[in-house]
Amino acid sequence: MPITEILNKNSDFYPNDIALVEINPNGEDTTRTTWREYNLIEAKPHEEYKKEITWSEFNKKANRFSNLLLSRGIKKGDKVAILLMNCIEWLPIYFGILKTGALAVPLNYRYTADEIKYCLKLADSDVIVFGPEFIGRVEEIYGRVKGVKMWFYAGEDCPTFAESYDKLVTYASTKAPDIKLTDQDEAAIYFSSGTTGFPKAIIHNHESLMHAALTEQNHHSQTKDDVFLCIPPLYHTGAKMHWFGSFLVGGKAVLLKGIKPEWILETVSKEQCTIVWLLVPWAQDILDSIDSGDIELEQYKLDCWRLMHIGAQPVPPSLINRWKKVFPNHDYDTNYGLSESIGPGCVHLGVENIHKVGAIGKAGYGWQVKIVDEHRNEVAKGEVGELAVKGPGVMNCYYKDEKATNDVLQDGWLFTGDMAQEDSDGFIFLVDRKKDVIISGGENLYPVQIEDYLRSNDKIKDVAVIGIPDSRLGEIAAAVIEVKEGEILTEEDVDDFCLDLPRYKRPRKIIFAEVPRNPTGKIEKPKLREMYGKKSVVAHENEIEV
Repeated sequence: MPITEILNKNSDFYPNDIALVEINPNGEDTTRTTWREYNLIEAKPHEEYKKEITWSEFNKKANRFSNLLLSRGIKKGDKVAILLMNCIEWLPIYFGILKTGALAVPLNYRYTADEIKYCLKLADSDVIVFGPEFIGRVEEIYGRVKGVKMWFYAGEDCPTFAESYDKLVTYASTKAPDIKLTDQDEAAIYFSSGTTGFPKAIIHNHESLMHAALTEQNHHSQTKDDVFLCIPPLYHTGAKMHWFGSFLVGGKAVLLKGIKPEWILETVSKEQCTIVWLLVPWAQDILDSIDSGDIELEQYKLDCWRLMHIGAQPVPPSLINRWKKVFPNHDYDTNYGLSESIGPGCVHLGVENIHKVGAIGKAGYGWQVKIVDEHRNEVAKGEVGELAVKGPGVMNCYYKDEKATNDVLQDGWLFTGDMAQEDSDGFIFLVDRKKDVIISGGENLYPVQIEDYLRSNDKIKDVAVIGIPDSRLGEIAAAVIEVKEGEILTEEDVDDFCLDLPRYKRPRKIIFAEVPRNPTGKIEKPKLREMYGKKSVVAHENEIEV
């Protein structure tokens, strides 16, 4: 069943029930209550600081955008890019695209203008919908991306080079478009990347999206009464695919535009959220704020909160042990996944397996897993090898990249590039990554991009960027810099030089040392990680120590 049928069903069954809520602590909308007043209110939800829409309104918004696109000649197989911060319009726009038979192409809101241009071109995008935060970046590339025929702006004060999404959809029909979709129709393109940092366009079909919903609901038993708190960006497969489990049963979702601990707990309390998906840094910040006294738990109504789960990066067992001491009644879970496997869930720990915290788990609902050697033959239990997964959520391919597709797909198996081992109970533990991508706070950092930038400094002879363990972010980027003979370079000089990089790409640690290379000229990053960022990973029966 195409994923769009679930929206139609929810609209029919629960037309007047709230589907989506947006909470914006930083908002400047004077028509709504301020965030401070929101915190003080004990009145009805409609009086609080938020926007909300029902399932009927959600479906009508999706139909309006779908009909607008169809009236402009968009057809099955075309591509429509989304460049928006999390907002109440994001998901109706996404589903409106799917209802036309076109492919939704979510873009990372951290992308620079050049990266936006690159991804639009790579995906053969026909349309882009962008928000006010991106006017400058989009204007830089306007007219320079061959194939993009429509530039829709969602927000107030539409720039002159774009068309107003808000005005145009007002005149579009709310009737469901008459487009026949099948499970095998392509539905979306998500972006991933290897160590080179050049994104690859990942194609998923409707069966893949639907399987994400079925997997998530099977793992966490969402009901109509559950309220899902979504904080991570919707361009990721992760948060959206976790929400799909609630979407499947018509449960409400709350979009929180902020990550401060007090905002998270206040929103859980006010909106009676039952399921919260966090990144490691956010969970740690909550615990730190409680320990410091900045947050007093008795001020919040948190009895509703039943499940906390984490993904997107390795999870320190010590963090979960600490969390369970503060929140003993919470179920905890973690899921492993990739964008190529429609996000989380292909490997799943399970709330009943808290004694195995540190493991990523076993094969998820509808999935198969195996660990293989360099010849892709299965290894014995306890041996380290590459993790491979197989199931309905595996991508169709990398768009227009047959070689890259063939490198990772074989007989339906997706070879993840992650090294893992299986213990005697059948639980899988991640050991290391074959790729050099650094996962910092759930975001991928690509060393080559940072290295190339640093090498433009005249005083730098050579540089290597590696990930080193960090208790809050999982990993941070460390730059090992070899200075040219006779030159003087300080950490402050490097920090100042990196100010033109996006903040999340700036190295958090600077190490002045020789950069080792092997006889073929490749940087010996395993040696650097051994010297400066070695991870001690020991798989035990009940834990993994990082």
